[in-house]
Amino acid sequence: MRIALVTDVHFGPLAYFDGKLRKLSHRAADLTAEFVRAARAAGAELIVNLGDVVEDESREADHARYAEFTSLLEGSELPVLHVAGNHDQIFLSDADLAGLWGRDGALHYFEDIGGLRFVVLNTLETKDVCVRLPQAQLDWVAAVLRDSPHPVVVLMHHPAGEMDLRGNRWFEKAPHICRVAERRELRNILIQSEKVLCVFNGHAHWNYAEVFDQVPFVTLQSLTENLDDDAPGRPAAAWALCDITKAAVLLEVHGEEPSRLRVPRKSG
Repeated sequence: MRIALVTDVHFGPLAYFDGKLRKLSHRAADLTAEFVRAARAAGAELIVNLGDVVEDESREADHARYAEFTSLLEGSELPVLHVAGNHDQIFLSDADLAGLWGRDGALHYFEDIGGLRFVVLNTLETKDVCVRLPQAQLDWVAAVLRDSPHPVVVLMHHPAGEMDLRGNRWFEKAPHICRVAERRELRNILIQSEKVLCVFNGHAHWNYAEVFDQVPFVTLQSLTENLDDDAPGRPAAAWALCDITKAAVLLEVHGEEPSRLRVPRKSG
């Protein structure tokens, strides 16, 4: 199966950090449209949004911008899976996001598509404090994996690995609001199931991959991250294609920082 992934699009006002332009949010719409065109041209069978669609300004502005994003993705005529990011959940309620996704119920869910089970987690960030995955979700994902008749792909916003954050402009000094506090427990559940093929997330605004017991945990760069030090800026334009074959998980990251990863399948 061929999956196209994108993350941290950040529709909204220009975003500055430490007094410098860091997110080229004004380019979000045209970069998203280009992602959709490229995904279709590459033969993707599914689109995944890993969260932080908006830059958070107000409920009204965020809802309108999120709706613009989903409209662009609907133009692909492909199935779409959404993950909630921390910025998405500041002004938009769970009901708002579920409605924008065309779903009912909780923001953690699973869908079986193309012989795979896609498990979506909803990591919860308390601003400037921590990132948590509640025990109820840990119990839920363990049950979903146990009952799955298919190999599993896990989708989440915050990373569940042990990434070295040195040099990360956003989180080098704030690892507690980057990585999930319960990441070790989560990894144990995922790996011990022997059904998980790969785990994808966004949030950290760079490309990063770790492999635990032959399961790749992959962080994808933001679509609108400014790769230059300040204005006028150069967007990362990052998105990825993942091919899941009988033999391996193959990942190709497109944009200004291209990379490739191949991990032989452990199971499934």
